[in-house]
Amino acid sequence: MVASLYGVKQAKKAIWIFLEQEGGKLEGVSLELLDKGRQMADNANWSLVGLLIGKDVSEIADEAFSYGADVVVLADDPLLDVFTVDAYTQVTYDAIMEHKPSVFLLGATPNGRDLAGRLAVRVRTGLNADCTNLNLDKKRGILVSEVTGFGGGIAALIEMQNHRPQMATVRPGVFPPGEPDKKRKGKVIKLPIKLEADTIKTKVVERVVGEGVDLTQVPALVVGGRGIEGDFGLMRELAGLIGGDVGATRPPVDDGYIERERQIGQTGVVCRPKVSINCGVSGAFHFVVGVQESDIVISINTDQEAPIFDFTDYCIVGDVFEIIPALTAALSSVKELAHG
Repeated sequence: MVASLYGVKQAKKAIWIFLEQEGGKLEGVSLELLDKGRQMADNANWSLVGLLIGKDVSEIADEAFSYGADVVVLADDPLLDVFTVDAYTQVTYDAIMEHKPSVFLLGATPNGRDLAGRLAVRVRTGLNADCTNLNLDKKRGILVSEVTGFGGGIAALIEMQNHRPQMATVRPGVFPPGEPDKKRKGKVIKLPIKLEADTIKTKVVERVVGEGVDLTQVPALVVGGRGIEGDFGLMRELAGLIGGDVGATRPPVDDGYIERERQIGQTGVVCRPKVSINCGVSGAFHFVVGVQESDIVISINTDQEAPIFDFTDYCIVGDVFEIIPALTAALSSVKELAHG
């Protein structure tokens, strides 16, 4: 692999977070990365820096400080009003080459992935994508990125020995966001903007925001696997009674029974609900990643040896088509009594 534009000796002991924002509001994954970054920075006695790009977004810096940032590098310009990969890549490249951080982390969102790939090529470094955990070896200054592979059958620990910055993307929901400290303050460094309008080849002519589902924010999740045979009506009724929503493993999604945005796991969404009820789910590791941080995990399966039971707080061995209707009826009765 070719040498990166700066190496270990030139890199500063700093963890940088790309502060992705939409309409002046930080994305949840940015808050999650700030909390995780703060933990790693404290452990290694490094600084935590947020890179904030946009138009009229300076007020967001205070929120970044409250979630752990020591410094916010601010790139504020009308040409950065909406995300375009060529403009954001150029600005991020300029910031990184000026300050030379050792670590640069981004959310594995559509924009974050787009930016990360372009940037890694530009600075000639590696990129660990879709990580499920991160740790910083403080003795060596090495970021250890955990990723799953071979259909979730293995967990690999990846290190970047000689290239800087050490880059990684992390899926939303992998880390908790932490609690903000409104009294926390930091330093804002304004980045000189070197953009020209004619250098931005991407033009946004219209923005349409669809009404999708965000399973990372639901308090309760009812997940259907191959064993429910596509009958998500049962799942939705139960989810409605407990104030939650419906998710799925990959097979029902691939078979067209439910939308792909509801797929849970390493190749889908990682969630942290208060309760996750897994129905007819075998428990492959790449799925378990998506629900293992739930406060309570309940699983229903006819196979008492199903791997999902190894990650379950309450195991129910039985037919999901008998248990879910019974559970739904019982919950309905309780609600009726409560309102009667």
